[in-house]
Amino acid sequence: MRDLYDIIGVDKSASNNDIKKSYRKIAMKFHPDKNPGDKEAEKNFKEAAEAYSILSDDQKRHQYDQFGHAGVGIGDSPGSSGFHGGMTMDDIFSSFGDIFGGNTDPFGGIFGGGRQNRVKKARDLKVNLPLDYQEISTGIDKTLKIKRHETCDTCKGSGAQAGTMPTSCQQCSGSGQIRQMSQSFFGQSVTVRECPVCSGSGEMIENPCKGCGGNGIERKTVEIKVKVPAGVAEGNYMTLNGQGNKGPKGYQSGDLIIFFEENEHPIFTRNGEDVITEAKIQIYDAAMGISLEVPTLDGKAKLKIPSGIQSGQVLRMRGKGFPKVRGSSRGNQLVRIQVVTPSSLTKQQKKIMEELSKLNGDSKPTFVRVELD
Repeated sequence: MRDLYDIIGVDKSASNNDIKKSYRKIAMKFHPDKNPGDKEAEKNFKEAAEAYSILSDDQKRHQYDQFGHAGVGIGDSPGSSGFHGGMTMDDIFSSFGDIFGGNTDPFGGIFGGGRQNRVKKARDLKVNLPLDYQEISTGIDKTLKIKRHETCDTCKGSGAQAGTMPTSCQQCSGSGQIRQMSQSFFGQSVTVRECPVCSGSGEMIENPCKGCGGNGIERKTVEIKVKVPAGVAEGNYMTLNGQGNKGPKGYQSGDLIIFFEENEHPIFTRNGEDVITEAKIQIYDAAMGISLEVPTLDGKAKLKIPSGIQSGQVLRMRGKGFPKVRGSSRGNQLVRIQVVTPSSLTKQQKKIMEELSKLNGDSKPTFVRVELD
């Protein structure tokens, strides 16, 4: 799938204004009114609009920069067939109707056919997803069970009982809007607002569905598949567009926002892409040196402890940390050495230590200045 910045024709450092200007040029070029019947132009028009819907949103752009297509629920992300699962022309015109100076037609009336209604959006859903270090290290496909508003099975979203149909709202004559004309010092002006009787739907339900009470939606438990990229961290989040609550008729689906959490590991601590652990070795192993089999995120690996190592020294195992999100590099595993002094000795051990002390000569302690934090 093409990079969104390439579709818009800008680089990653482009400002919001640059993205807006570039998108407008592309949209003008491939507008369906300018290219009637041209399926390729319509495809390019939709692709540009869908890319702009992400790059023009600071939160979604940040997610895309961090996780790529999977971060915003597009492309190979489960539950979608391209950007957003496919935007319609009405979605495009209603969503971006204000980017060209506030006109209801996003192209300032150049091509005609302005759309009057902006699509309302249902509420987003937010969930927490705990992950083990191993899952973070490799990336994983997860299946989440969530409760969200779905289209009512009984009335298929109409809100009306079976065998009945909604009727046109008498207050707005089915338009969903109320126009109010007023006279001022500057002349006559018209204010358009949502009809308060039908809430902008243009319809009235005289016989509400018993399953949903006339809302057209009901709460259900659904399964959502999530592709978690390798290397995510506590506090990172991913937005799956259109996977949140469904709304009443005329509403755009909300988004599903997944916040990642890290389960505590028994021996590892995370520091960015690095992972830290501590190895406790005996004093004679520290003096002689030893080869250890060390647990890592990818399994066990050999680590050579040099002779004479001191307690508190840190050894680095390169490339044994977490992968960088959207990168090929990995962090390191840091192993802090803790030299253990025996708390009790057998007679034979004590004799050996005494002989070692004699061989070492008359050693005296060394004192150094301590720097306080």
